[in-house]
Amino acid sequence: MGSPAFAVPALRALHAAGHDIACVYCQPPRPSGRGHAVTPSPVQVAAEALGLPVRTPARVKRDTAEHQAFAALRLEAAVVAAYGLILPEAMLDAPLHGCLNIHASLLPRWRGAAPIQAAILAGDHATGITIMRMDAGLDTGPMLLRESVPIGDRTTTPELHDALAEIGARLIVRALAGAPAPVPQPDDGATYAAKLAKADGRIDWSLDAASLDRRVRALNPWPGTFATLGTETIKVLAARPVTGAGPPGRVLDTDCTVACGQGALRIERAQRPGRPPLEGAAFLRGVPDGLNQIFQ
Repeated sequence: MGSPAFAVPALRALHAAGHDIACVYCQPPRPSGRGHAVTPSPVQVAAEALGLPVRTPARVKRDTAEHQAFAALRLEAAVVAAYGLILPEAMLDAPLHGCLNIHASLLPRWRGAAPIQAAILAGDHATGITIMRMDAGLDTGPMLLRESVPIGDRTTTPELHDALAEIGARLIVRALAGAPAPVPQPDDGATYAAKLAKADGRIDWSLDAASLDRRVRALNPWPGTFATLGTETIKVLAARPVTGAGPPGRVLDTDCTVACGQGALRIERAQRPGRPPLEGAAFLRGVPDGLNQIFQ
């Protein structure tokens, strides 16, 4: 049970390990891209390539017919990885050994929808994968396996996402093969990673450069980070904190260094609407009177 690219390595690993995959659940195909063509999820594409049956219910929480169809599969276990729908207790209890979740954090830190981005935003030095037996709470079930991975000062969400997806695939195969003893999550230390919204990507130049650097690394490619320059919304694709001072948002030099509340942020890649991405200095050369501009 999964939908985005994060879940694809786990599906392929389970298939390669010889498990009898009764069915693959993912979210329904949705409009995507400039043409809004209806597109299946990465998990659906991978499952169909492996010749596996796929179900794409739009909702499952109160759909008793879906509950019955799920129970009729007579599963030993269900593997859940970024499925995107909340499973009711009727489905959580149906498999003989329960539903096992591949969660992209070291629980109980960063329960919730966006744990990878939250770890970078908070300046954590490490995160990881937890294999958890699901219960009715939000990522509160007992833990079966965990593995950590460091977060460096230049780590981005795509890099961390791909590393964690591969670890999750390896650990879920181990969990099913070895039946590790469940360990309850500790009562303290729980934090929550809320679902991201487009507005989260707006850059507030009054903040310090280090936190804005983490925001750029955490929120690209989605929802992306952006700021207003003149009448245009500029996508900030890559940046780095540097020494500098000035009114927040002021462009300080031809390298596209922008003053922050504390320190400065050098924009390394940026994109104007309808234009290709450019290295920061080249981007600034294309902005009229660039050195006198103020980002909002």
